Amino acid sequence: MTPDALEDLIEASTPWMIGGLVLFMFFIVYGIAKESKAGREGTLWLLAVLCMGVVGYIAKVILEFVLKQKL
Repeated sequence: MTPDALEDLIEASTPWMIGGLVLFMFFIVYGIAKESKAGREGTLWLLAVLCMGVVGYIAKVILEFVLKQKL
């Protein structure tokens, strides 16, 4: 496999792997909330923090795209 093909494969698969990781983390956070009896509000706070991380990743991807277009 050539380095360019490997780079293309990595670039194409990264969003799918990040999506799978976020889904996996959702189930972990939900399990922690249920096990600790966090209640509705506690569960929402835990999921809100997870969503903030996802928003941060999306902002990073958008920022990289914008900066790449300017160069």
